[in-house]
Amino acid sequence: MRASVVSASSAAPCVPCLHGHGNGRAVAAAYAVAACLVAVTFLALAALDPRTQASGWFLSSSSSSSPSSSIASFSSLQPSGGGGAAEHLLVTSSSYSDGGGDGGRRNSTGKEVHEQLQEVGGDDLLLSLISPSSGHAAPQLSVTPPATATEREPTPAALAPAPAPATENSDDVIHQVQRRRDVKLERLELGLAKARSAIMEAIKNKDKRPPLSDKDYVPMGPIYRNAYAFHRSYLEMEKLFKVYVYEEGEPPVFHDGPCRSIYSTEGRFIYSMEMESRLRTRDPDRAHAFFLPFSVVKMVKMIYEPNSHDMGPLKRTISDYIGVLSTKYPYWNRSLGADHFMLSCHDWGPYVSSANGHLFGNSIRVLCNANTSEGFNPAKDVSLPEINLRSDVVDRQVGGPSASRRPILAFFAGGNHGPVRPALLAHWKGKGEPDVQVSEYLPRGVSYSDMMRRSRFCLCPGGYEVASPRLAEAIYLECVPVVVDDGEYALPFADVLNWDAFAVRLRAADIPRLREVLAAVSPRQYIRMQRRVRAVRRHFMVHGGAPRRYDAFHMILHSVWLRRLNVRIAAQG
Repeated sequence: MRASVVSASSAAPCVPCLHGHGNGRAVAAAYAVAACLVAVTFLALAALDPRTQASGWFLSSSSSSSPSSSIASFSSLQPSGGGGAAEHLLVTSSSYSDGGGDGGRRNSTGKEVHEQLQEVGGDDLLLSLISPSSGHAAPQLSVTPPATATEREPTPAALAPAPAPATENSDDVIHQVQRRRDVKLERLELGLAKARSAIMEAIKNKDKRPPLSDKDYVPMGPIYRNAYAFHRSYLEMEKLFKVYVYEEGEPPVFHDGPCRSIYSTEGRFIYSMEMESRLRTRDPDRAHAFFLPFSVVKMVKMIYEPNSHDMGPLKRTISDYIGVLSTKYPYWNRSLGADHFMLSCHDWGPYVSSANGHLFGNSIRVLCNANTSEGFNPAKDVSLPEINLRSDVVDRQVGGPSASRRPILAFFAGGNHGPVRPALLAHWKGKGEPDVQVSEYLPRGVSYSDMMRRSRFCLCPGGYEVASPRLAEAIYLECVPVVVDDGEYALPFADVLNWDAFAVRLRAADIPRLREVLAAVSPRQYIRMQRRVRAVRRHFMVHGGAPRRYDAFHMILHSVWLRRLNVRIAAQG
């Protein structure tokens, strides 16, 4: 029997068949009436299905106005109104952001910005996070992939009679298999809903509960927006979260990456994810998130034609890879990539991600180049810290003296490129100021690390792109970092870390007043900030061996976990 699909808007009144069919006339009429009743019931249930209704739970912030003081705080990362700086885990804007990236305009680096908005069934796939205190429910992204062409209109081959009529038992088997597949997805979403509820409870009652027990570490203090809620979220992640790593692809472009370079975060994460046993699953049906294990750094080295300025081969590699996965597995198509994530520390990571529209617009992109003016969306993307590792013995690259043994007020050494550094070098290079050491290149025999250890503040302006390894280097060496930008850089782990507590943000326009701004930080306040830098360092550590709890690897996964919690995938069956 041929089945026809009729949209609700164009459905004709249901009437029984009236032309003659001999003795089967009454039976046919009964079948028609029954079919109509089933259709009406299905439409009614679909309208009431809670899976199609969005419900939000994380708090968000809106961009605040520019602070009047010279020291630029990270307050626009915090919620407005009551509750202070520790009310939420997930943020939707970076400091001084003017609303994120708008397609078709140029950013501070002079590149043309092309932001892509993906649609599902005609509705823009956007994530909106509203503060519960505002009295409005925050819509949560609910992904229901559109019906395939086969489902909408069967092909002639699909309508051809089968070699043998299907038995009733075989139909039951088909329905049971479909039901089992849906139950697995619904079980995953139910577990995420429970974790959501537990974290929301922790957010609301952070001041009414004693700290959670933990044998390794208990997050506490002002370095966190909400230490109790972060701890609860982290424990829920360890208990529940599972990541599936696609096995397709051959090294070195896939399943490999640099581990001793400025891009080491990319290779270290891929390597750690391959070795992970607690949060990784080999069964994709048990996975909450799916990792695309390609390395953009390796693609640039192996595929890119030097000086060609052509990213086409890189984009085609990614597009073909996703094409293979979406054909072989059902997981990409069922969520349109919303529960998948990629990771790249190369400057070109954001651009090659546009090889696939769903990868750019729906997937979680973990990027060092977290520039909000180039389409980076903190509500769904993750800012990856850029860490320049020179050896596997990372513990020898950390630590520094106390404030009293740091005679230099501010220090920077680096190339003269990008939108910020020329102004910094023009105002402070070679000025003969003993307490403000700014230069392009250090004299022979002068150690870069020693200069950072002798400085109270370490300046961290971006270069060609917004990210800089100096941010992690300053934290490693217990030098208070100074982020010099105009708010386009979405700082790493800002969904849980309160950067105001241990760092300074300086607007580019305030570079001439650099000494005045930093000298205004009192000795007592500086000592507190340096202690917090030492405390927050564990979240930026990359270990030579297996990852450790609360380190950079697990913080990256926690950021992915938070964004996966904001996506609900509707089971189909």
